[in-house]
Amino acid sequence: MVEPNSKNRLNPEQYARLKAEMKTPYRGLRQFIYFGVGASGFIGAFVFFFQLLAGRNIDSALPNFALQVGIIALMVFLWRWEQRRQRP
Repeated sequence: MVEPNSKNRLNPEQYARLKAEMKTPYRGLRQFIYFGVGASGFIGAFVFFFQLLAGRNIDSALPNFALQVGIIALMVFLWRWEQRRQRP
């Protein structure tokens, strides 16, 4: 019978972290992507909002502004969904 080597054993904190990662792989990466895309959408919405206020290119700025707002809403939804799935 082989005795387990004490160096190869994980402490309870490491074991719990690995177990959580197995349940939701790449969670941190997904949240980083949600944040990055949401921030990009916010910057785009900011630019197109001020184009609308200035009255420049309204025909193209309005659909682009709506698209950016939709992207922000989608990222907020995905972020919250991810948070709800994490809770037991």
